[in-house]
Amino acid sequence: MARISTHVLDTARGAPAAGVRVRLYACEGNSRHPMKSAVTNADGRTDEPLLEGERLRQGWYELEFSVAGYFGETGESPPFLGEVVVRFGVSDPLANYHVPLLVAPHGYTTYRGS
Repeated sequence: MARISTHVLDTARGAPAAGVRVRLYACEGNSRHPMKSAVTNADGRTDEPLLEGERLRQGWYELEFSVAGYFGETGESPPFLGEVVVRFGVSDPLANYHVPLLVAPHGYTTYRGS
């Protein structure tokens, strides 16, 4: 079944990032419509896909990762990164879109995974 999923890895620690709030939005022009909110588990993943099946449509989506709380525990106040927003396009609503976030206190990267 087609879906949008994610996971978060802390590349500074070399471990999954647990407890990161992730929000999924559908985008239309300058408007964002909330679709789902979840928190990463001990494996850095959400417990279920953020969107799946017929609700997944062609268009633009954003994943918003709240990493400030996660990195706020390191003592840097405020942390360098607050919200990491990844905007991506879904061209095939029958495909899987796995969008991981690899994050460290001072930088991040993402890609389309499998």
